[in-house]
Amino acid sequence: MDVNLEHLKVMVIDDSKTIRRTAETLLKKVGCTVVTATDGFDALAKIADTRPDIIFVDIMMPRLDGYQTCALIKNNSEFKSTPVIMLSSKDGLFDKAKGRIVGSDQYLTKPFSKGELLGAIEAHVKVAKVGQ
Repeated sequence: MDVNLEHLKVMVIDDSKTIRRTAETLLKKVGCTVVTATDGFDALAKIADTRPDIIFVDIMMPRLDGYQTCALIKNNSEFKSTPVIMLSSKDGLFDKAKGRIVGSDQYLTKPFSKGELLGAIEAHVKVAKVGQ
């Protein structure tokens, strides 16, 4: 990969252990620091402490879903500029539109590839290009 993602803090919020582990493995391989959360409540407690550079959030979660979590992040003046990428197993137009309404920056359909994950980071976070 021609991008240096060291020192980049990424949060992955998903109730699926498999998705969390997959994303964490991919991101750690490229030098990211990864913080995971199992749902929106868990994430909100960790966001203030860890101050991630970008947040990936699953839409379908118990207690606090991805839309509610994204809205709460974007309504907080400290974190409203933090990019939030919605993750969903559905590729629906309605879901994408609803994601935009609550302020998400992008929408990825699961299962996502390493390229999609890193592409979303490149698109929304200023990263240092290696050799440029």
